[in-house]
Amino acid sequence: MKKLSAAALALGLMLAATAARAEAPAEKACPEGLPAETKCLAGQDQNGAYYWIAIPKAWNGTLVLHIHGGPRLKTPKPDDAVEDLQRFAITVAEGYAWAGSNYRREGYGVRSAAEDSDNLRKIFWDTFGRPKRTVLHGQSWGGNVAAKTAELYGKDAEGKLNYDGVILTSGVVSGGTRAYDFRADLRAVYQFYCGNHPAKDEVQYPLWQGQPVGSKLTNRQLDERLDACTGVNRPASERTAQQQRNLINILAVTRIPERTLDSHLSWATFTFADMVNKRLGGKNPFTNVGVVYKGSDNDKALNKGVVRFAADPEGVRRLADDSDLTGRLLVPTLTLHAIDDPTAFVELEQVLHDTVAKAGKGDLLVQSFTDEHEHSKLATPEYAALLRAMTAWIEQGTKPSPASLATGCAEAVKTYGEACHFQVDYKVPALSARSYPRAKPGLFAK
Repeated sequence: MKKLSAAALALGLMLAATAARAEAPAEKACPEGLPAETKCLAGQDQNGAYYWIAIPKAWNGTLVLHIHGGPRLKTPKPDDAVEDLQRFAITVAEGYAWAGSNYRREGYGVRSAAEDSDNLRKIFWDTFGRPKRTVLHGQSWGGNVAAKTAELYGKDAEGKLNYDGVILTSGVVSGGTRAYDFRADLRAVYQFYCGNHPAKDEVQYPLWQGQPVGSKLTNRQLDERLDACTGVNRPASERTAQQQRNLINILAVTRIPERTLDSHLSWATFTFADMVNKRLGGKNPFTNVGVVYKGSDNDKALNKGVVRFAADPEGVRRLADDSDLTGRLLVPTLTLHAIDDPTAFVELEQVLHDTVAKAGKGDLLVQSFTDEHEHSKLATPEYAALLRAMTAWIEQGTKPSPASLATGCAEAVKTYGEACHFQVDYKVPALSARSYPRAKPGLFAK
């Protein structure tokens, strides 16, 4: 009994110390790019997560809770959310209040980021009163987090909706157990051709681990290894024949664009290490058993010599619990994705479509696509069209379509310039067109 009391006391002190770090929103000078007379505030929540808030002078009464991508691996700093606010200043320009958390810690963790985001909703509501509407906006990996936030915190204890709509842009909307298989393939295929990650004279570790605990490898050093093997950072005319062969084979087999090969290898190194070593208890969520790699100049040799690894059921379960989605939408949900997104491939949208359809909630999902080639920021009037369409869907029951979004974008061009790129008849391919299908224990076998 005494031990329990001591433990309870220790827990209470810890919670008190955590709560003591919380900061109420304090006014800040707004960053450049926001409308005149916007009110900006910043603070820190009870778990230590920094946040920023921006409210336009002519606020329309709706809060857009922004959920940023990543996961970022650097320790969060107080003003990290400013970059997100500036990138999506269109939100404030359209008359919506904007709020964004930088999360309590760096690294992977969808549920943790979802909790921090919902905590910011509470802070905003407590400070300014409940808004007319509250809409989630998830960008990139934040799309996974936003969708999870809507699932976990979509209703209060009385069953009343906390959120009225969800917007997912360039989103990792497949859930974690589907989103990163191609990067696990990249590690295996890269090592077959390059053999320098890890190098032969280094400690050998399973490739699915990303990096062993305590590794001192830097992004710059990884780029040097990649360039030494493929010459990707130099003009094609300066590559050796072997480098050119390695690069062509790696790109063809993994189906990764050359322009983001270095980024994907970095994520398959440092993000995998964070995910596996810190979040999944060292358990492997990835498998390439049975995968038949294609597209090289010698597929037989590749498939015979490539490293194989089998997923640990517990690793898969933990990743699924943290990040996979049920598809049971509660509110209108809009997505926007560039067809040539080089980072979060457009085929992820088909997984979301199928998951939502299986849950019987397809009437609450509208997906739209553009012929752009970017990931982090698409054309400004496209976001304006999404915000306006979401408001009409929520308040008037007018469900949008890709065609109506294109029309709304053309209208927004009159205010913001740029051009619209909606492809209203685009049909997204299955994920298998981009990522080799595989079976994972206890989840699926496709």
